[in-house]
Amino acid sequence: MADSAALPATENKSPAKKVSFVEGNSEKEDTVWCEDEHVVTPQRHKSFAFVEGQEGKPINKDQYKGRCLGVFTSGGDSQGMNAALRAVVRMGIYMGCKVFLINEGYQGMVDGPSFIKQASWASVSGILGQGGTIIGSARCMDFKVREGRLEAAKNLVKFGINSLVCIGGDGSLTGANLFKQEWSSLLQELVEKNEITAEASQKYSFLNIVGLVGSIDNDFCGTDMTIGADSALHRIIEAVDTISTTALSHQRCFIMEVMGRHCGYLALAAGLASDADWIAIPENPPEPGWEDKLCKRLAFQRENGHRLNIVLVAEGAIDKEGNSITADSIKKIIVKKLAIDTRVTVLGHVQRGGSASAFDRVLATRMGAEAVLALMNAKPESIPVVIAINGNQMCHIPLMDAVEKTKMVAKAMAEKDFTRAAQLRGTSFQRNLETCLQMSKLQPKHADTDKQYSYTLAVMNVGAPACGVNSAARSFVRHGIWQGCKILGIHDGFEGLANGDVKELEWKSVTVGQASEVHCLVHIV
Repeated sequence: MADSAALPATENKSPAKKVSFVEGNSEKEDTVWCEDEHVVTPQRHKSFAFVEGQEGKPINKDQYKGRCLGVFTSGGDSQGMNAALRAVVRMGIYMGCKVFLINEGYQGMVDGPSFIKQASWASVSGILGQGGTIIGSARCMDFKVREGRLEAAKNLVKFGINSLVCIGGDGSLTGANLFKQEWSSLLQELVEKNEITAEASQKYSFLNIVGLVGSIDNDFCGTDMTIGADSALHRIIEAVDTISTTALSHQRCFIMEVMGRHCGYLALAAGLASDADWIAIPENPPEPGWEDKLCKRLAFQRENGHRLNIVLVAEGAIDKEGNSITADSIKKIIVKKLAIDTRVTVLGHVQRGGSASAFDRVLATRMGAEAVLALMNAKPESIPVVIAINGNQMCHIPLMDAVEKTKMVAKAMAEKDFTRAAQLRGTSFQRNLETCLQMSKLQPKHADTDKQYSYTLAVMNVGAPACGVNSAARSFVRHGIWQGCKILGIHDGFEGLANGDVKELEWKSVTVGQASEVHCLVHIV
């Protein structure tokens, strides 16, 4: 039997490199670990220098026979955690490792043997799309003190585990990093107390950590998406689509509160995807007097034939002064000033439950498999990393760098530097915000740029229709009008073009819930 703590022979390993990267407006150098000389410094996440993952590279069955690793879920659950768990177990077994499931998160690690079970291939059958986490998750106060971490270290050594996959949020990952930092001193103390042998301490003298971010809020810096965010977004869109039918029937306004105590991604993305009339998120508080602007917008739309209004509010939404904006407070404003029949719907944990979306199943599977590869290629001195996705590519980013940047968002929010907070969220978040503002259903505006356009553009659909074509056409029309262009809709593809079935499209031609002219887009697609 091979030594559980032995490292595999590595090939084509490159030494640490000096890599220049940009943070803010300054360029600096830092030393990063290089794997096969693939070091990526993307412009999308300018404050990170990360390592290209092993995805797609050849691996052999039983390549790391005799190694052991443990996997646990911690903090709030999210859809896709089970898919990640399944991938870790099966990739580990395929590569010859013993894989242990640590039930109930850090609490199970502290409480001992009855919570740590070796996994088999069948242990994770039938859970790919199942929501939540089959091994449980619990907030653990014991692990926050050294005595608890001492017990956790003792239990891991008993099972021969010195490689861990942590699936959770930034708090869980920070705890894992502290555990690694204390590992040597914890083992030394256990030896002194005769809890473990000196041989065991030497054999498992290091602890390697790889993190996977499970969070429906998509609030972790350094990765394009976190596990569970897409599924939660699907729940919101399903709810908006469902509520829109009854709102349309009764000419109501619905205010929907979605999760996002500290991050407005779900409200922002849902607003963009559902054509919401107004959104409130922590990173982009409305200007003073927003109450009148909101009512003016809703009144304008009703005057122009709208039968429904949808307002999305993140649970952590605030104004410029840091005062909370709640769904109930918005309802009171609308009822008082507009006398519109207004209802509030709080989605709550519906967003967190249920089956994982196809995207989350694939994302979590890719991340879980990559986590095992990262652990098997790690050295005793390797820093903890998080498996991230950037530009549809698996990569490794330094765990604490990502955690610290995530904390910088909270700091910027506390200092009311909301522009900085949105920037720290990343380019994708900023572009979503910009697009959402541009796609607003009030009145078209010209882009704030010196260059003005005066082109005539046309849009048509050729071939079979597909989901999302209407969204693409709507975006094209509104962005074209935003840039000062004249937009034409060619009905019924090339046949319509030959027959001259071409009509000009206006801003409201692609508005959901519009009493007239909405038929134009239906014919296009």
